[in-house]
Amino acid sequence: MLELRGISKHFGAVQALTEVDFEVYPGEVVALVGDNGAGKSTLVKCVAGTHAPDDGQIVFEGREVKIASPSDATHLGIETVYQDLALCDNLDVVQNMFLGRERVVGNLPGLVVPLSELDMERRSLDVLVGLRVTTIGSVRTKVASLSGGQRQSVAISKAVMWNSKVVLLDEPTAALGVAQTEQVLALIARLREQGLGVVIISHNLAEVLDVADRIIVLRLGRRVATFNRGEASPDDVVGAITGAWTLKAGKR
Repeated sequence: MLELRGISKHFGAVQALTEVDFEVYPGEVVALVGDNGAGKSTLVKCVAGTHAPDDGQIVFEGREVKIASPSDATHLGIETVYQDLALCDNLDVVQNMFLGRERVVGNLPGLVVPLSELDMERRSLDVLVGLRVTTIGSVRTKVASLSGGQRQSVAISKAVMWNSKVVLLDEPTAALGVAQTEQVLALIARLREQGLGVVIISHNLAEVLDVADRIIVLRLGRRVATFNRGEASPDDVVGAITGAWTLKAGKR
């Protein structure tokens, strides 16, 4: 679905990424892990259109593309859910899901055009039901009154509502309780069932080993290891993150 080839990025004298390859397939959850400063966020921002890579190629669905802005990424079908979720507390679920993409009634003339509230409400309900998000009582509930897990569910549902094909999730379970974390991980599994490519940035190795099909490790701006589901122990992943893993005999 998405492939990065030899992506490099520097900020002044700091080389954030060096010839990084990365790929995600349909119906797959890929975890991107690494220590602080490993280049995870920079890599995701190159895909999301926030940063332009200095070198390398981005291939989407088999063709090379240029992602110069977040709108370019959205147009391709790449959506990003950042750690702060970018939701408006004073708006309800429907208003947040359609924020900036509101549907209007017909092609009525004039500067003030009425919104198609019923249409947006139905569409929001369809998406939430399709993802089996059942913890939100009403789509007209203000986001300010939702729990952390419910907010994360709204943010992810918003991302997949626009025919997205790849979803990037930055620390999706940060600051969530046990029950809320389970809800979000179950939602991620349902995205995989629907054929989306899902990329997760996370520091929680227990969650990563539970939900990810593959784990890609970055260290000092380079891709240093890839683990398939069930083939890696926590010690192996930690070793790759810290650099100890490459020192073992037979490991490269």
